[in-house]
Amino acid sequence: MWRYLLTSFLFSLTTIGVMAQGPDEEQLGAWYMYFYNTTFENSNWGIQGDFQYRDWRGLGDREQLLLRSGLTYSPTGSNVKFTMGYANISSGRFGTEIDDPVVENRIYQEALFSNTILKRLLLTHRFRYEQRWVAEQDFRTRYRYNLFINVPLNNSTIVKNTYYTAFYNELFINGERNIGNGGTVPFFDRNRTYLGLGYALSSKLRIQLGWMQQTTSNWQKGQLQFSLHHTF
Repeated sequence: MWRYLLTSFLFSLTTIGVMAQGPDEEQLGAWYMYFYNTTFENSNWGIQGDFQYRDWRGLGDREQLLLRSGLTYSPTGSNVKFTMGYANISSGRFGTEIDDPVVENRIYQEALFSNTILKRLLLTHRFRYEQRWVAEQDFRTRYRYNLFINVPLNNSTIVKNTYYTAFYNELFINGERNIGNGGTVPFFDRNRTYLGLGYALSSKLRIQLGWMQQTTSNWQKGQLQFSLHHTF
């Protein structure tokens, strides 16, 4: 009996400690992002990528620093773009006292294609497969599907001086469930839902401001997103 009570007490303390380390779901965070892409002259090849700083509170409490770039290929006469790339991610813990980031190296492959329905609904589908090397964990993989929907408001397409609404929903599914040292991850990794407003400064440069809610198996949190989208 005493052994059972002691075990329950220690388990409760451990659970409280884990919960205290989790993010504050009521605290609005912020992501600051730069996306770029280009196609080499007279070529089907190009590059694309993004640099992101994510903060648990807005500024001063790093959630993640993500650096990602890839080589792209678009077959002639198609609307599909294939990418193979590399990403480096350092993830900090919630709380300003201790950062102690966890470093991840990642290789990914993706396919991106677009279509238009009802003349103004600009749809983009992205399928991404990731191979992940996270510090102090076994090799992992993850599958992602993202549906983007942009709707121009004052033009039929997104050209210079166009305002548009932007929506996306992305689903993340883990491959390997065992991550080493007795640790496991769930089949469902997370889901992100975003709604924002964008403006095309030119045919090659757009800005967006929006709100994204991220849901995992353990917590749910809102984030502001500030993004710059650059084609050069």
